[in-house]
Amino acid sequence: MDLASKLFKGDRVIWIIFMFLCLISVVEVFSATSTIAYKNANHWAPIVRHATFLLGGFVMVLLLHNIPCRFFSAFIILLPVSMLMLIVTPFIGVDANDAHRWLEIMGIQFQPSEFGKLACVVFVAFLLSKRGKLTENQIFKYILIGVGLTCVLILPENFSTAFMLFGVCFLMMFIGQLPFGKLAKLAGILMLALVLFLVLLKFTPAAITQYLPDRFVTWQGRLERFFDGHKDNLDESGTYKITDDNYQVTHAKIAIARGGVLGQMPGHGQQRDFLPQAYSDFIYAIIIEELGIVGGIFVLLLYIMLLVRVGMIARKCDKSFPKFLVLGCGLLVVVQALANMAVAVNLVPVTGQPMPLVSRGGTSTLISCIYFGIILSVSRFGANIGNEDEEEEDTENPENPSDEPSGETINQAVEGEKEDNPLSAVETITVESKV
Repeated sequence: MDLASKLFKGDRVIWIIFMFLCLISVVEVFSATSTIAYKNANHWAPIVRHATFLLGGFVMVLLLHNIPCRFFSAFIILLPVSMLMLIVTPFIGVDANDAHRWLEIMGIQFQPSEFGKLACVVFVAFLLSKRGKLTENQIFKYILIGVGLTCVLILPENFSTAFMLFGVCFLMMFIGQLPFGKLAKLAGILMLALVLFLVLLKFTPAAITQYLPDRFVTWQGRLERFFDGHKDNLDESGTYKITDDNYQVTHAKIAIARGGVLGQMPGHGQQRDFLPQAYSDFIYAIIIEELGIVGGIFVLLLYIMLLVRVGMIARKCDKSFPKFLVLGCGLLVVVQALANMAVAVNLVPVTGQPMPLVSRGGTSTLISCIYFGIILSVSRFGANIGNEDEEEEDTENPENPSDEPSGETINQAVEGEKEDNPLSAVETITVESKV
């Protein structure tokens, strides 16, 4: 077995997808952070920082995919820890982009919501695996309490993350075949609440919004820009006007239009210098500008293939916990990637969701690598994928290749026979005397 097979175990397709996403990330983040590099005394600092997080994440994947997946149930402890951090974040958190989403401990900034997402997926997978020991009503109730509280705590500062997380957990419950009636009622209540929330955002007058939290005003502005941003953008001479309201979306559209089929090639994009979050929220627009529609479709297919492989891994799992765990991790990664792409092409309002592994980030990059490590661990230990080389090595190099029993085995057999039959000792002495 060669070095690569010893180092990269588990599903090889998942490894290939992971490597391609990391490679695209290094190239495109290096290009998209040109403005930051220009302002920085050290031009290499932005990409070195990102590459360091990717390298650290790669090491985490190597470590995690060697841990049997049954031990990942210990991540449930992150649920109360993340809840506590989410409670204190609005009061002592770091302000970034008009939201208190970050905590800083010993100089290290991180988003508690990222740990909450991981904890919720493990929590739901663990409860779904306890069918038989717990009733379906108990499982549904516990999931609703744990995931619901986490999403409520995330919601004030990050609506899109809370919505996405609850959606993924709902899909896990649906796949886990919890009572359809309960899921249908829950879906109906959530849809009604979402419609009422959108109506409030759309029609709440400014005289009232000034007394509401700042995040409400931010959500209202994003919704208005999404629905009305295309109106009244032409002046009397027919020139298209770029305003603060349509600035991000317009430059994202320009980037996509400039990309064409094959793109402008990496490093030759222009809109990276105009988009405020070119390396994060709008990284997909930069990918299309520099790699073209071909590159954009390739990235999309990588995530689709990831979801397909996750489904195949889940089908091969004999036990429930790894099955639901790998599905939850795969769904979180793919749904978040699709949300990022949808924002870049103006299918949904701006959400602030980074593209997993590709966008520049710290906590999000490491957590995405943890998801990949868990997926690979499940493929190896839960679905027994990628262990063929180890089995061949065990077959070629058995501990006792001889067909004849060893001396120790004979002695043990003789001793056992002596215990069962006292006359065997006399027969042994007689044979030895003749010899």
